[in-house]
Amino acid sequence: MLRFPLLAALALASVLPAQAQAQSSAHQSSAQDPVLHRLFDEEWERGLRESPENASYNGDPRFNDRWSDFSLTAIASREAADREALARLHAIDRKRLSAADQLDYDTFEWNLQRSIERQKFREYLQPISHQGGPQTADGIAEVLPFATLKDYQDWLKRLQALPTVIEQITVLMQEGLKAGNLPPRVLMQRVPAQIAGQVVDDPAKSAFYKPFLKFPEGIAQADRDRLQAEARRIIAADVVPAYRRFGSYFNEQYLPRTRASIAAVDLPDGKAYYDFLARYYTTTSLSADQIHAIGLKEVARIRGQMEKVKAQTGFKGSLADFFTYLRTDPRFFHKTPAELLTAYRALSKRIDPELVKVFKTIPRLPYGVRPIPDNIAPDTTTAYYQPGASDGTRPGYYYVNLYKPEMRPTWEMLPLSLHEAVPGHHFQFARGLEIPDAPMFRRTAYFVAYGEGWGLYAEQLGFEMGLYDDPYDHFGQLVYEMWRAVRLVVDTGMHSKGWSRERAIAYFKYNAAKTDQDVVNEIDRYIGTPGQALAYKIGQMKISELRARASRELGPKFDLREYNDAVLETGSVPLEALERHIDAWIAAKKSAG
Repeated sequence: MLRFPLLAALALASVLPAQAQAQSSAHQSSAQDPVLHRLFDEEWERGLRESPENASYNGDPRFNDRWSDFSLTAIASREAADREALARLHAIDRKRLSAADQLDYDTFEWNLQRSIERQKFREYLQPISHQGGPQTADGIAEVLPFATLKDYQDWLKRLQALPTVIEQITVLMQEGLKAGNLPPRVLMQRVPAQIAGQVVDDPAKSAFYKPFLKFPEGIAQADRDRLQAEARRIIAADVVPAYRRFGSYFNEQYLPRTRASIAAVDLPDGKAYYDFLARYYTTTSLSADQIHAIGLKEVARIRGQMEKVKAQTGFKGSLADFFTYLRTDPRFFHKTPAELLTAYRALSKRIDPELVKVFKTIPRLPYGVRPIPDNIAPDTTTAYYQPGASDGTRPGYYYVNLYKPEMRPTWEMLPLSLHEAVPGHHFQFARGLEIPDAPMFRRTAYFVAYGEGWGLYAEQLGFEMGLYDDPYDHFGQLVYEMWRAVRLVVDTGMHSKGWSRERAIAYFKYNAAKTDQDVVNEIDRYIGTPGQALAYKIGQMKISELRARASRELGPKFDLREYNDAVLETGSVPLEALERHIDAWIAAKKSAG
């Protein structure tokens, strides 16, 4: 899963296509249309300006001293700017463009049209989730450099501005109450403890103070003392009181009025909203009913594979008994967070040298393995990936959840690492940044069906890499594939077919050996982000289908390493664009003799 902090996501809800559409002058050529690429340039700048958080995550430090403007006026302005950008795009004659520019045009248009279509659903009226919001704003410090005096001064300015952000978020929540656009109470019950974690008596214990605990050698002691004193003052006088007020509002006025239901169809215009999300995340025209049926078929197929691998382990009980064994036997768990982190890092080093078996092109950008911050670990997923800076100044990071190591089985670590790190998300994002002569929107774009489909497909590349030599690791791969197939059933079940949360949890546990902690967190994630989880299996099935097509049509000419490179060389695109690209690649390989 790609980590995309909620504050950045909120600011980008109306400018997502803009922030993904960079065009560096260094990559321009005579074949590129200057009007089209000027639009890309200007929209990129707008995206960075309007979402300073996203600029920070991209490694652009120009806006590190501020947050996004979450006022209703600013949101309306961003939405109007999207509509204006689409009008400017449509004023360009697509037929006159080169093939490369037509791909850029089509992708930019796809994003903008959907950004504008979703405006009517007013997603900004739910500005807080159990996985992120103002209560986790300190998390952005993970990607900031803190290498110069200005870096620390910028962070102080952000701290000073934080009460304004919290006030703006509160106004959005109040508007959501008026409109009946509210999140499910079962998720919001997790939030009070997160807010309370920001209310500290000692400002030096605040998560926002963490950057001031360590300084680079170039910062003088007098400056360190001054920065620390100012940070403690701002946290005590401004930040903590703002969170205390926010906590009171949330607990006393907002939480009691959140909705008891979990289904997206229960929101205003909810059926249309969920139908839109299903199309948006999968980049297809599949309906909820069609996706549900695909999920049921895949669940049945994978259960059959599970029975075969269970037999290879010598286990004599039922599949349900085997699940219980995998969830509970101490042999499958590390005892401490430190042991678990060491094991993840060792596993990554085991994977690295095998990558040449399935790729000809290895990206240059490195990656590291980090623990998920303690303040969000109990309420978040097993792991996620944070892309590196677009200018190469920060590596990618594979974040792993060390909370309750007794709930983190060893048999899931291999497929998880293949998905989140290499050759999954890290290869996808790092290779994208290296696409030559391409606009930045192709180098940095993120379509969930492509990106998460690639991650799930990457888990299966472990077989060609010779990594699944232990039947328990092989079973872990099947558990992870089943996990994504189950999503098709439970996400559509809860949001369009009247399934309860309890029914979804039971269905998940019946079909996959994921631990209780993970199952509940996953189901709550699908409740909180309707439709997103549909993209993984749909994307993987398309990539696998295209691989089978290429192998069938090319016969002895088929090279798996070349195919995998070909999938990554476009950058992230809608699935229909990927299919056109692979079909052209197959035709070119055929004609090459």
